[in-house]
Amino acid sequence: MKTTQPNFEQAFARLEEILKAMTEGEVSLDDSLKLYEEADKLIALCNKRLTEAEQKIEKLIKHREGELVTDDEGHPLTEPL
Repeated sequence: MKTTQPNFEQAFARLEEILKAMTEGEVSLDDSLKLYEEADKLIALCNKRLTEAEQKIEKLIKHREGELVTDDEGHPLTEPL
């Protein structure tokens, strides 16, 4: 069974929840470790999504120097990462 990853906004919101729980000091050591591990994965996911978005934007900007390349529906083309 495949689980879907949260989108950027969901991951960021969960990171805020984890930070709040950990800074309030009412979490046990074991739970703190679990939260830390979850946060580490979420940070990596957010970084990956931000990098992908940045690369797509860079590609679009490069096309502005010439003519913007679009698909049949008029959406800007990007290159797969």
